Amino acid sequence: MNNNTLRPQAAAGEDEKDIGIRPQYLREFQGQEELKDNMSIFIMAARDRSEPLDHVFLSGPPGLGKTTLAIIMANELGSEIKITSAPALERPKDLVGLLSTIPERTVFFIDEIHRLKPAIEEMLYIAMEDYELDWIIGQGPAARTVRIPVPPFTLVGVTTKPGRVSSPLFNRFGITARIDYYGYAELNRIVKRSAAILDIGITDDASRLLSRCSRGTPRVVNRLLRRMRDFAQVTGADTISAEIVDHGLKRLHIDFEGLEEQDRRILAAIIDHYAGGPVGAETLAISIGEGLDALEDFYEPYLIQRGFLMRTPRGRMVTELAYKHLGREPEHNADQPLLI
Repeated sequence: MNNNTLRPQAAAGEDEKDIGIRPQYLREFQGQEELKDNMSIFIMAARDRSEPLDHVFLSGPPGLGKTTLAIIMANELGSEIKITSAPALERPKDLVGLLSTIPERTVFFIDEIHRLKPAIEEMLYIAMEDYELDWIIGQGPAARTVRIPVPPFTLVGVTTKPGRVSSPLFNRFGITARIDYYGYAELNRIVKRSAAILDIGITDDASRLLSRCSRGTPRVVNRLLRRMRDFAQVTGADTISAEIVDHGLKRLHIDFEGLEEQDRRILAAIIDHYAGGPVGAETLAISIGEGLDALEDFYEPYLIQRGFLMRTPRGRMVTELAYKHLGREPEHNADQPLLI
């Protein structure tokens, strides 16, 4: 078993600086008010009963705070947290080694839970319900199954693809929630909090501009804030101004809608090579030199949410808004609805 699965570590796309500005308690967590209010009640009730929190299933696009919420749960409960990912659990003994050694009421976090192998997923069923693990001893006719007790724990399963989680596993979670993209006001509060932690000033105009260009995602807004701090530092400024943000975004090829160069390549490819669509996701991914998972998990959700792209039964299609954003003239045809 890989011992790294036992250590909290940055999730994909993060670095140690992300961890440094990560909220530690619900009162510090910005946005997702309904989810936050509900979680505070569930956590308080579990803590008052001295019981583990019920198992939690969190879904949503990358970078919205799923890992952060799991860490907050552990902190609010006064419990330990063990972080791993489904691909790291290669064999049943990996799961046995983790669950048989955790302290009682540990928060056990599994990222990308939709990628669990069937054998490990089946072991989890019993562990989640009865706090026991089935383990096979011996081989052939002499093989027998023994049940290994595990301390009561809280499983936090996280995924960007909830539709790929099997129904038997999903139904064993007592708390389910989806984290959605953040609004500009919520991101603005995140920017100001992070700037204070990073010890850099930022004007209101600069903060609002960063919030607008951050894809509704805290991870992105914090990453851009650190880059703007770099631009401010080399120019000798102790405060990030709107002018610095405007200059920095241009240098990073990020436009006022938060679209990056690859986003615009996706839209341009559909317009230039496929007459605005429809085009299949795999074909589109190949044409822009991008992985299918990255296209579906990172780029498409924001483009759809902002109204630039549509998913249809026949494939991906751009909207009139995409033509306008790229400064193109739409060529209307029977398959291409003109949406504003």
